[in-house]
Amino acid sequence: MKIAVVGATGLVGGVMLQVLQERGFANHEILAAASAKSVGKQIDFAGRKLTVISVEDAIAQHPQYAIFSAGASTSRQYAPMFAEVGCTVIDNSSCWRMCDDIPLVVPEININAVQPHNRIIANPNCSTIQMVLAVSRLHWKYRIKRLVISTYQSITGTGIKAVRQLQSEESYFAQHTVASSQLRPTMQQDLAEAYQPAYPNQIFRNLFPHGGDFRPDGYTTEEQKLVDETRKILADPDIQVTATVVRVPVVGGHSEAVNIEFHNDFDINEVNQLLANTPGVVLCDTPDTNLYPTPVMSHNRDEVFVGRVRRDLSQPRSLNLWCVADNLRKGAATNAVQILQQLIQLN
Repeated sequence: MKIAVVGATGLVGGVMLQVLQERGFANHEILAAASAKSVGKQIDFAGRKLTVISVEDAIAQHPQYAIFSAGASTSRQYAPMFAEVGCTVIDNSSCWRMCDDIPLVVPEININAVQPHNRIIANPNCSTIQMVLAVSRLHWKYRIKRLVISTYQSITGTGIKAVRQLQSEESYFAQHTVASSQLRPTMQQDLAEAYQPAYPNQIFRNLFPHGGDFRPDGYTTEEQKLVDETRKILADPDIQVTATVVRVPVVGGHSEAVNIEFHNDFDINEVNQLLANTPGVVLCDTPDTNLYPTPVMSHNRDEVFVGRVRRDLSQPRSLNLWCVADNLRKGAATNAVQILQQLIQLN
């Protein structure tokens, strides 16, 4: 089988190659495609070297499948071109997610949304994937009325530039002894002259409620994704969703505090049983021993970890939970490769 990975030199693209190797694709023909500046580079994969080729060259080789993680503009331009040569595209960007005729898939929930004619399949946003997987069986049992979501998102969701900014700020602080409040303006100027930071704000020893771009209504594009994608994946346009996205100085692993109001009441023991039996979810909730999900726990893992499960005492039929997942794996690369595996089985 011939599989193209578009955006292979990026942060998520590298993890996609790793997951492909782990999940039995080591002996298949992998086409590592990227932008012109990366063409000719060598990438390690399954004990051999892959030479990076252009996206156009990858199309010309007529792969059966292509996994994209190269941004919305690249997907908008090239995904239809892959589809035209009979390739099925699994796209990790925001480009196609809300198109009515393109399925938005978390395999454990709605792989049946994919029809034989679909040549482009959308991979949801990382923060959406872990949240909808955690609540999916609860929705099927009790039907969700409203979700209030607060995210604590790793800088890796922004890419390698954000990791570089955090590392540079940490190094800068370590080299200076003045108080951080005095150092901050100088640091920002010095780092801005050295390279283009990913964020307009300091991230080391800081956090800020800003993910994506601000919309006219005051919400960000990352927050709106949680609204729109949740409704589409769970096939329920009536679910009310509100979200606040926060970027935190964590390298790997998104965390989310989720408050759920159901149409029907629930038994907390049954809730825990449903969570424990949800494919891809690990219930980790023994607070008496201080065991609950953390980003460190999720690092380089494919599961969604759920804990702090408790009834909301302020509101009828309402529940609080905390979920954590590696945003580069289940939040991006692993979910895409799982879709690929399911498509191969269906075909």
